[in-house]
Amino acid sequence: MTFEDRDDAGRQLAEAIAAQVPKHPGPVPLVLALPRGGVPVAVRVAARIGGELDVVVARKIGAPGRPEFGIGAIAEDGPPVFDEDSLEQLGLSPADLEETVAAERAELSRRVRAYRGDRPPPDPTGRDVVVVDDGLATGVTARAALRWLRGRKPERLLFAAPVCSPVAHDRLGDAADTVICLSSPPGFRAVGQWYRSFGQLSDDDVETALRGFAHT
Repeated sequence: MTFEDRDDAGRQLAEAIAAQVPKHPGPVPLVLALPRGGVPVAVRVAARIGGELDVVVARKIGAPGRPEFGIGAIAEDGPPVFDEDSLEQLGLSPADLEETVAAERAELSRRVRAYRGDRPPPDPTGRDVVVVDDGLATGVTARAALRWLRGRKPERLLFAAPVCSPVAHDRLGDAADTVICLSSPPGFRAVGQWYRSFGQLSDDDVETALRGFAHT
């Protein structure tokens, strides 16, 4: 399955989520995008299920000298979450990554201010919460976000993405109540390979999408 762009992926994903989160008289569902790439996908999801849209900000913790290799992540004001297998493979301990964690936490704080300003984070207590990204590669960032949210006592916690690596999909099974992926291809190498158009997004793109969202 290949998607035209994030908007197309969001439209298709929204239908699958609507089957899991039907509209009902209870609290409005909360749809939280992982920025930046998850935002345009989440816009379509929130509109389809009549949900409130916001972000949950997380940052990957990269391996020393290999920042693209995520061996951990942090979300909002939560503690770091590490992939223990990767740490063991690289012969690292959490203490070895303290400087990297501090740098990523500073960038996370900057993004929270940019996306949310003075608004407090939305309250997930007692609500269906859907965390949305444009794809799931290692799963470590999603796991950090889900763990942070679990401590805030949602009624149900779902993770949804258009495409997921099979390994990452399986690893999220104990972090979310439900994991929704439209495709988990065995040939998964990177999220972008499953999109015809997969341009980089800016902070301005995220802010514009959040400001412009309105569901009917």
